Amino acid sequence: MNWLILSSSMILLLGGGALLGAALGLTGFILLHFQGNGAASLAINSSWNLLTDFTLTAVPLFIFLGDILLASGISSRVYNALTPLFRAVPGQLLHTNIAVCTLFGAISGSSSSTAAAIGSVGYPELTRRGYSPSMVVGTLAAGGTLGLLIPPSLALLIYGATQNVSIGKLFIAGVVPGLMIASAFFVWIFIRAKFGSSVTPPSTEKMSWCDAVKGLVQIWPLPILIFFVLGTIYMGIATPTEAASLGVVASIVLGMLWGDLTLKKLWGAIKSSTLLFTVIAMILIGTAILSQAVSLLGMPRAAVDAIAELGFNRYGILLMVVLVYVVLGCFFDGISLLLMTLPITFPMVTSLGFDPIWFGIIVTLLMEIGMITPPVGLNLFVLTSLTNGEVSLHEAALASVPYWLILLGAVGLYTLFPGLLLWLPGFL
Repeated sequence: MNWLILSSSMILLLGGGALLGAALGLTGFILLHFQGNGAASLAINSSWNLLTDFTLTAVPLFIFLGDILLASGISSRVYNALTPLFRAVPGQLLHTNIAVCTLFGAISGSSSSTAAAIGSVGYPELTRRGYSPSMVVGTLAAGGTLGLLIPPSLALLIYGATQNVSIGKLFIAGVVPGLMIASAFFVWIFIRAKFGSSVTPPSTEKMSWCDAVKGLVQIWPLPILIFFVLGTIYMGIATPTEAASLGVVASIVLGMLWGDLTLKKLWGAIKSSTLLFTVIAMILIGTAILSQAVSLLGMPRAAVDAIAELGFNRYGILLMVVLVYVVLGCFFDGISLLLMTLPITFPMVTSLGFDPIWFGIIVTLLMEIGMITPPVGLNLFVLTSLTNGEVSLHEAALASVPYWLILLGAVGLYTLFPGLLLWLPGFL
């Protein structure tokens, strides 16, 4: 009966045009009132506890940090600086898209911000040089997903804050898979350019180590910013909220001294980050209410028991969870999907004995898959809009398929070998 009320309420509310946060919260209130013996007042306590959580205050700060970097034009400096490294490699500057997205993801924490920042620089430059437009969009969409995984990750921050999991361990757990997946993207681009049909212009330039070193020297402020954001957390100097505050201050200083940040652009970044956080905050409140309801009614445990009666072991149940995320990723953006599902999936998966740090990385990978899965793949929409109609959503989706398969393969690899994710956090 509980599951019938939950599913029917969500379908009716979302189908009626309700906002996701409102649909989640109202569903939680219905369950608490009718199935929880009138315990709707518990929702007020859960919402208050969530909004007064110190760790969660890092979320708007990291959003603001990403918008400052986007407004300051730093992405173009980084892109131009890394370009000489890949001139003579098969795939040429397509590799630059992945490299810059990886580096930018280590500062921004947002997938769509990373895709937009690098895409606005990379797409016009590469298409002007004769690169395949769809291949360029595919690499940018895939590279943008790394912003969700490589710390500081907004997804991992929200996951840790809402599920009481160590954010420091989550951040450090994202480093190895982030670099491994970026490397796999490099390999695919190399293979596609070397053995497939032509997607790059003929290579006429030779690798110049002098130019490469000069380019790397030009981006010396970035390691400083990365230290403020990540180094302070790993060294135990600052909490995630304090590190985010340091990152915001450092990004404003660097943006004005090194980039093109002005007071007008800074005000625009403040407005855009505020609007985005209000959307996330409403979903967070709805999630807190629904989480209180499903926890009180014991719904995750009941779901595990029901699935176990069908003869599935814990990996069979995990496979069903993965399939649900892949399907829902076709219709919801990453953060919304994360917040909507965690009240059910987190207690369900951890009760089966899976490590919460490991599950945080797996969920983030599944969110990355959703970011390049139509019809709602947010990175695809962001980048096709940047092309002004030159690349359709269908073409962008097809170009992203190899990267989609790499991400899905990574989920399988880390399920078979969870130690790949957990050995580094084990040192903390």
